[in-house]
Amino acid sequence: MDAIHILNTGKSDCIILESEGQFAMIDAAEDNDNPRGFRSLAFRGYEQEITNWVLSHCRGQDGKATFAFLLGTHAHSDHLGGFDTLLANPDIVFQKAYLKPYTAKGIFPMEVHFWDNREVYEQTVQALREREVPIVEQFDGEQVRLGNFRLTFLNAEDRRYRLRHGENCHSVVTLVEKDGTRALLVGDLNYKSGGEKRIMQKVGKVNLLKVGHHGTVGSTSAAFAKAMSPEIAVVTNTRSGAFPDVKQKLKRVGAKIYYTADCGGVTVLVDGGGKLTVKTGIMP
Repeated sequence: MDAIHILNTGKSDCIILESEGQFAMIDAAEDNDNPRGFRSLAFRGYEQEITNWVLSHCRGQDGKATFAFLLGTHAHSDHLGGFDTLLANPDIVFQKAYLKPYTAKGIFPMEVHFWDNREVYEQTVQALREREVPIVEQFDGEQVRLGNFRLTFLNAEDRRYRLRHGENCHSVVTLVEKDGTRALLVGDLNYKSGGEKRIMQKVGKVNLLKVGHHGTVGSTSAAFAKAMSPEIAVVTNTRSGAFPDVKQKLKRVGAKIYYTADCGGVTVLVDGGGKLTVKTGIMP
């Protein structure tokens, strides 16, 4: 089976790629940790739900769930949070990690001082080192194979830092291709520092779009929606949580929209010839 599983982890991201019995994970959703003890960061985590799903769906004949790699798109807890828990489980194996170094240089001060970007990044790195997982830090433009999928990692960030924006602007974008069908998984890509424009120029039209930043502020400009023109758009949020303007832009280009927190997660099957079939309700 060739599939893109976008799990129901509330307003956070965990995506599992599957092809010919091989697996990879992009982000690991929010966690229950609150290393700085801020009430504003006391979020509901999904570590156990992800662990249960992985061990139910990704085990091999040796009883272990083995992933060719993990990718952390950017240093926010709703994307990196669950990795340390998964890495601590002896039945879950990651063979490689793609994780850019975190730097506060280009991030506005409020986020640096009142969020836990550095802490969640360092927790992830420490967990990777404890399991002796090799970390690849520079991989913009790198292409890898996962079964029948060809994956390309793209870095949308602008390192000139003319203006300071949030860590979302540093999200890694993954292009997944098979038999002419293309899916774009954009993390929290947004248009604040021109990231969407740079990705538009590199990618063009896709069949499936994992919508940026949970369909909220700063994501999915009209130009980006038109350039992508996806048949299917998946929002890691509730329908009510996504911004009305984002929904309208996607509808305007003819996308059928799925909200993972309302429909229990989404599996998009990529059949022979690249045909897409959507299944919902893959987890509670």
